[in-house]
Amino acid sequence: MNKLFKSFNKDDFWNNVNLHIHSNLSDGEANVSDILEHYKNLKYFSITDHNSVEAYSSPEIQKYTNIIKGVEFDCWYKGVLIHILGYGMDIDNEEFKKLLGKNHKECSDTVLRLFQARNAKKTIQTIKNAGGTVILAHPACYWCINLDSFIKSLIQYGLDGVETYYPYNRFRGVVKFHFVKTVEKIADKYSLLKTGGTDEHGSFK
Repeated sequence: MNKLFKSFNKDDFWNNVNLHIHSNLSDGEANVSDILEHYKNLKYFSITDHNSVEAYSSPEIQKYTNIIKGVEFDCWYKGVLIHILGYGMDIDNEEFKKLLGKNHKECSDTVLRLFQARNAKKTIQTIKNAGGTVILAHPACYWCINLDSFIKSLIQYGLDGVETYYPYNRFRGVVKFHFVKTVEKIADKYSLLKTGGTDEHGSFK
């Protein structure tokens, strides 16, 4: 998975690759079928529902060779609520399955997700143990004085990369504490993977 991600460039993430999409199985509006139809012509895409990989149990998804298994977990780290993206892991791994929400509300309700957020270190290590790649989502939004130090400390637990090419739309366009250029520089400094996606939550209608 890391090798594949390294083959993508900035233009890919703005035009041909979308690794951050939510369905109505978490807090998005579109169903899985609509997402598949909408993104089927991309080079690669990933449904990254909060605390859920239920989308990947859909029979129709099996025919798509350009989809990458993904998930987004709500986590606490150093008193900051962060989102950790996992890609390409074995979703049938027993340790990994323990991280998943037990019902739809645990995947869709923002307040409940806040109170049930996972431990970042354990989450990273669990995804890694399941063979996955770990990416820090929308880093410019995190309230920490030193983003460089914050990201560097996550690397020791297995962080592979940071979401660099991200539009910061919706409320994240307002709640933003760091510059995107800063994220890019940190990624280059520590040779981290640079990924991207739209964080789509809409219905395409």
